Amino acid sequence: MESYRILVVEDEKEIADAVEIYLKNQGYTVMKAPNGLEALNIVESEEIHLAVVDIMMPVMDGITFTMKVREKYNFPIIMLSAKSEDVDKIMGLNIGADDYITKPFKPLELLARVNSQIRRYTKYMNMNSKEETVNENIYTTGGLELNDDTKEVFVDGNHVKVTPIEFKILSLLMRNPGRVFPAEEIYERVWNEAAISTDTVMVHIRNIREKIEVDPKNPRYLKVVWGIGYKIEKI
Repeated sequence: MESYRILVVEDEKEIADAVEIYLKNQGYTVMKAPNGLEALNIVESEEIHLAVVDIMMPVMDGITFTMKVREKYNFPIIMLSAKSEDVDKIMGLNIGADDYITKPFKPLELLARVNSQIRRYTKYMNMNSKEETVNENIYTTGGLELNDDTKEVFVDGNHVKVTPIEFKILSLLMRNPGRVFPAEEIYERVWNEAAISTDTVMVHIRNIREKIEVDPKNPRYLKVVWGIGYKIEKI
């Protein structure tokens, strides 16, 4: 675990120092930045495996930082937000954050989220780095195509960039076309833990729609079955 580098982006020194202590006690290497601009410089010069990012910061806030990171990198981002920042929290998930924790948070909760995201990310990267085999696991419906070996998604032949979490959700649904998955089941199968809240699933579904649908408000592929869950339509 000591090889994993965590970037803590937080302008409140007491919080940043406390998070650093928690993570170092778990064997992680920790880097800190007081704002998004300094954090971007670190991302450009160091290999980062996960970032814990506050939303409200001077110079460059967490939302802007996340948008800029997602232009080039796909490591997990966990956002820290106050309860009054729900709108920013949803926006953060929409533009590429993987999870969020509301302040004040318990150290064990933070560590559990970090460990979970690191496990998922390293598994994704290991799968992504394997050599392609002749028998690729490719799932298609209409013009939507998902390659489970190369971890790529295409719509009408055009490559669509998705995050590791988005890929896992889409893979689960596309491997079972027509089947309706409750949000709780999606959460448990993708995050590998009990579903406490399904808001995160809803936001990721919305984000996937924005990427794969011509008209996200009238989706062709990723449908909601009201009161039950979500499915990929057989086409």
